[in-house]
Amino acid sequence: MSDFIERTISGQIEYLAKTIPDQPAVKYHSGFDYERTYGELDAECDRAAKALLALGFKKGDHIAMWATNYPQWIVMLFAASKIGAVFVTVNTNYKIYEAEYLLKQSDSACLVMCRGFKDTDYVSIMKRLLPGLAATDGDIRSRRLPVLRRIITIDPDVNEPGMIPWDSFIALADGVSDEELSHAKALCSPSDVINIQYTSGTTGFPKGVMLTHHNILNNGKSIGDCMKFTTEDRLCIPVPFFHCFGLVLAIMACITHGSSMVPINYYRPIEVLEALDAEKCTAVHGVPTMYIAMLQHPRFHEFKFNLRTGIMAGSPCPVEMMKRVINEMGMREITITYGQTEASPGCTMTTTDETLEHRVNSVGRALPHIETKIVDPETGEELPDGRNGEFCARGYNIMKGYYKMPEATAQAIDKDGWLHTGDLACRMPDGYYKITGRIKDMIIRGGENIYPKEIEDFLYTCEGVRDVQVVGVPDAQYGEEICAFVIPKEGFDLTEDAVKDAVRANMARHKVPKYVILTDSFPMNAAGKIQKFKLRDEATEKLGLQDAASIVTA
Repeated sequence: MSDFIERTISGQIEYLAKTIPDQPAVKYHSGFDYERTYGELDAECDRAAKALLALGFKKGDHIAMWATNYPQWIVMLFAASKIGAVFVTVNTNYKIYEAEYLLKQSDSACLVMCRGFKDTDYVSIMKRLLPGLAATDGDIRSRRLPVLRRIITIDPDVNEPGMIPWDSFIALADGVSDEELSHAKALCSPSDVINIQYTSGTTGFPKGVMLTHHNILNNGKSIGDCMKFTTEDRLCIPVPFFHCFGLVLAIMACITHGSSMVPINYYRPIEVLEALDAEKCTAVHGVPTMYIAMLQHPRFHEFKFNLRTGIMAGSPCPVEMMKRVINEMGMREITITYGQTEASPGCTMTTTDETLEHRVNSVGRALPHIETKIVDPETGEELPDGRNGEFCARGYNIMKGYYKMPEATAQAIDKDGWLHTGDLACRMPDGYYKITGRIKDMIIRGGENIYPKEIEDFLYTCEGVRDVQVVGVPDAQYGEEICAFVIPKEGFDLTEDAVKDAVRANMARHKVPKYVILTDSFPMNAAGKIQKFKLRDEATEKLGLQDAASIVTA
């Protein structure tokens, strides 16, 4: 990687608008009639930034985005950046329980949202959280969400009292001068926090990871360098923007190389296949389950591919699946990236010109300007090659910390600046890394990080549940699935479906346990600590998941 980019992310868009104004920036193949060059995109983002200023937002204010991969998602990201606001990304699968927590904990002053996604109606959720919303003139005052002031809706058919439609919002830009916007831009610095992404933790409460312009822009540049991105590349983006996968490995990788983005509103295999063919995409990103679904689609062989590269990441990558993607989709230069949100996210990566063996059996070497090491989880002592230990990273990519959680920050980043990932890994003598497990109990289901404690904390509030332990179990399609061991309260006729239904009604769908095992006790050690590894083994045996457990991954 060459020298760091010392710009804000909006400064990077402005740079592209000046140097390659006619270069295609964004084009949706379906879902939206939206196509912009970099010059057009920058001008549109300027108007949205002026509209934010018209509403009284300024540097340091938090603006939450709750939507799938709409064009307005991209516009608001750069608009927030232009005025120095912090862009808070919201998981599209969140329901009322999680949305209320995030909006309150993040101190979000503005919420930009679509109508909803799949079985979740965002409008209804906000009306429940803000029962007096319809009586306001759009300036919200609520004890439940004390910082929230405005809600902007981006679907043209949503016209709710107390919410500002997108067109009305953009029209506010006419009342703000170029000089006012220039003044706001001048206050911004690459070291400012631009993004807060929420990642669950062992405490059961999601933590807001604070990432700076410098963090994500340069991590994106490094990722794009590894894939050899140029202005000739067209990246299909079926992964959600609210993840670092979409925001950094896709959007930032493109804008640091002047590449074109072909977003998919939300993942559906047939739409991705159609876009790859029609838009002649040279790259595509996805978690293993996305590639599996495309390869297994009955119409897969109808499409022609122009693919060269892309990333498979988000959860352990099955070796045989990597080989199929290379052979059947023509992605001879596909790469694997390893990291986590706290690291912006990339720490290691394979490159396009490495051997097939390295690209299917490892997660690559440390990215430029990032230090990595393997340590003994108990002693902190650095371990030699070939020994399993905790993967640690240090460098420009490490987060500024968790928002309003100094103790959790101190637990994640030590006094010498090393991020302790909680992942088990080993470094091979040639410098390549293999991820071998997790110290934490995190479950990775199809690229979604799921923390058992969050589900456990919720289930403890449910009638009829005396005790609960949630573990990850092997799954051939998603890598892992959720299994909840539940001890019912005496006198309650608790059923497996009742447990699932309670989670489904209050939490994101990917947190609903696929399996529920009702039991009367948990295995414990001599100190009285529950042995989750025994629960995992018991579930694997009882549910007949031995074949899924034997799948080899990188």
